[in-house]
Amino acid sequence: MSTAENTPAPTLSDWVAGARPRTLPAAVVPVAVGAGVAAGLGESFGDGVVWWRVVAALVVSLLLQIGVNYANDYSDGVRGTDDVRVGPMRLVATGTASPSAVKKAALLSFGLAAVAGLALAIATSWWLVLVGVAAILAAWGYTGGPKPYGYLGLGEVFVFVFFGLVATAGTTYVAIEEVPWVTWPASTGVGLIACALLVVNNLRDIPTDTDAGKRTLAVRLGDQRTRWFYVLLIALTFACVVVSAIDRPWALLGLLGIPASIGPVKQVLGGATGPQLIPVLGGTGQTQLVFGLTFAFGLALG
Repeated sequence: MSTAENTPAPTLSDWVAGARPRTLPAAVVPVAVGAGVAAGLGESFGDGVVWWRVVAALVVSLLLQIGVNYANDYSDGVRGTDDVRVGPMRLVATGTASPSAVKKAALLSFGLAAVAGLALAIATSWWLVLVGVAAILAAWGYTGGPKPYGYLGLGEVFVFVFFGLVATAGTTYVAIEEVPWVTWPASTGVGLIACALLVVNNLRDIPTDTDAGKRTLAVRLGDQRTRWFYVLLIALTFACVVVSAIDRPWALLGLLGIPASIGPVKQVLGGATGPQLIPVLGGTGQTQLVFGLTFAFGLALG
């Protein structure tokens, strides 16, 4: 690991790779689903929805996801837990960017997210400021600070709460300033598929995380139970679609994401390990995106 501050300046493509684009569906899907819930309440599509707020919510979500990725890159890099990886390129561990530069990128992302979030709070309710502060602190504390909770097996809790419940319900709220009951099964499904993305990432890293003392949930569960946990998360995601359809029958369009999930599930149950799980990460992201967009459209049909 290189920690030298005289590291050559990374290129734009390096920063894009460090932002880990394959994880960004986790930021897009909750906003899309939350907006779908809001749009479905109107007599006509989008009636009553304040769309600039939805766009601002998307900006917040994307910047938080990018900030988390840079923060993880920095924190894991300076701890040395990324010295041996089989996943996407890390800026600090490879010496592509200095730790201080990556830390600044993370803080800049969080700062810009805070600005967009503040605009939403001014337009709706000041309690959103507290939610935003909690989200940023949780994002940094995932792998940062003296006792990162991601190292204790609690990363899935953060993802479920903030990229599931909070991001989805928050989008619905800022769009129409109310939260109908269907938001909760919908946001639960969003959180579960986001957790599946993290679980398959951590499944791939079990050997290196174990050696580094990083006690993720996957390390605690072990290889086989983590594989079945991944399958359970996928199954429960689509179960939430069915529950949501009690109120919004067209929500069943979200089941169109099932075919996209078959390949990743087969690979996980087939025993894929190490680099073989990198395509599974991409496939899970595709599943998440297909599920999220079709589900959101169905919810919007009301």
